[in-house]
Amino acid sequence: MAGNSHNPPPVTRRKSILAFKFLIPFVLVLSVSVIAVTQYFQSISYLLRPLWDTPPKPFFRIPHYYAPNTSMQQLCQLHGWDILPSPRRVFDAVLFSNELDILEIRYRELFPYVDRFVILEANATFTGIPKSLSFFENINRFAFASSKIVYDMLPIGDLDPESRQTPFLVEAGHRRALNSLLTRSGIAVGDVLIMADADEIPSPETVQLLKWCDGIPPIMHLELKNYMYSFEFPVDHNSWRASAHVFTERTKYRHSRQTNLMLADAGWHCSFCFREIKEFAFKMKAYSHADRVKQESFLSPDRIQRVICNGENLFDMLPEEYTFGDLFKKMGPIPRSASAIHLPSYLIRNAYSYRFLLPGGCLRPG
Repeated sequence: MAGNSHNPPPVTRRKSILAFKFLIPFVLVLSVSVIAVTQYFQSISYLLRPLWDTPPKPFFRIPHYYAPNTSMQQLCQLHGWDILPSPRRVFDAVLFSNELDILEIRYRELFPYVDRFVILEANATFTGIPKSLSFFENINRFAFASSKIVYDMLPIGDLDPESRQTPFLVEAGHRRALNSLLTRSGIAVGDVLIMADADEIPSPETVQLLKWCDGIPPIMHLELKNYMYSFEFPVDHNSWRASAHVFTERTKYRHSRQTNLMLADAGWHCSFCFREIKEFAFKMKAYSHADRVKQESFLSPDRIQRVICNGENLFDMLPEEYTFGDLFKKMGPIPRSASAIHLPSYLIRNAYSYRFLLPGGCLRPG
């Protein structure tokens, strides 16, 4: 009798067994949920973004007028501006990584209208990966613009994983270095400075307005038509980070919002528009959002080729939108366009050299 006094009654044992049976699936469900949230946190966050984030204040879009064979005086007047007795100088400043084809299209397209092309190149990426000096090594390709190019190289070392130098901080350091190069470029108060990434190309019509019109806003963003992988995949008109400034002593190079004014339909932004598969893989690992490469398989050449021909997302991400309507509208592949109208004229004149950027040219060499 004394030995049996330590055994729980049968009813208590049954309750313990039932509780244990319920505990096992609870722990399994909890574990799976934690793993799912950890692995798919970014997707869940983007899916619910309309609930936790608010859209930025809308821009005031300045209407953009242009027609062939229209005088600059009339074009300036249509915008509510006067015409200058002589044109301003225009400086075009970019940070360069490895976008050689897009940069050549940019420089060829804008050469007649830009007075100085200011370009800064580093020997490592924003994520600390050593890289070749692509522009410097291909300088002969840009000999046509040599009289207008102001170039410098920024030496940086590998990022210390323990340091707080995130890719975004490194990128900000690049932009500060570009300010120093601008000072050496000879830019002066009253000149126009275009601040943009290499793949954000203002149209010649836009640059002509900046060059000739008196009364333009001291700062305005440039609304660019967004393309992905090539001009076969138009996304939207929401590229706004490129900007134009009437230069003052306080002007600093930035790639963020600086005003509420934006000139409508001012050019093109062709993102991840590369000739070879290896260039896609390099940028995926090199730019500030390299953390989006969640799996090594993302960098597979076969996968990259399939993604860019189908207009899919290289990082398997949901669209970054602020409303569920816009989110659902942009889910899935980007619709193809068969139009090659209203693109950079240099691109069309040299279509055989840049077939990969035009409709039907999605196949890239590995």
